[in-house]
Amino acid sequence: MELSNSIIPITLVGLFTYLLAAIPFGLIFGKIAGLGDIRNIGSGNIGATNVLRTGNKKVAALTLIFDGLKGMAAVLISRHFIPDSEYAFGLLAILAHIFPIYLKFKGGKGVATALGVYSAWSPILGLAVLFTWILSAKLFKISSLAAIIAAILAPLFVYLLDIGSVAIVFSALISVILIYTHRDNICRLINKQEPLIS
Repeated sequence: MELSNSIIPITLVGLFTYLLAAIPFGLIFGKIAGLGDIRNIGSGNIGATNVLRTGNKKVAALTLIFDGLKGMAAVLISRHFIPDSEYAFGLLAILAHIFPIYLKFKGGKGVATALGVYSAWSPILGLAVLFTWILSAKLFKISSLAAIIAAILAPLFVYLLDIGSVAIVFSALISVILIYTHRDNICRLINKQEPLIS
């Protein structure tokens, strides 16, 4: 009886988390703003960086904010209904953004959603990751490289902030996933073909 009582809320919260985090806000906002299907421009990605390639900074900012809010919502909702599950559900939210059912499991790279997850785990952690991305972007002028650097350093920040061993494990998993989603970018970086931030 206790097992079934625990499985039901986990299943419901998990399903809600996935369906929420899988919403492709970049694609939706792009179409509302008359930008067409952003998958047909630039990298074909649904994230804020590719939306920015349309030249519409407002839509790119909205995409960044709402993709981040998906991650935050996943953590906060799971923390409320299922204590001590926020790390797993944060990871689920990132995977949902990367593999959304609404787009035949072809989504974004998960950077903004991961930032939202980190911010919900700890506001200081979120600020540290965001500052790392901004600083790296200013230094190297390459968005993907900044994201990779921030992803790699996130587990270190988790450790330094003493958030917990479970958070370290999940942040390391998230780092591996984000590096994987940037595998094409890494190849272009190696070949010095990755576009600069304009």
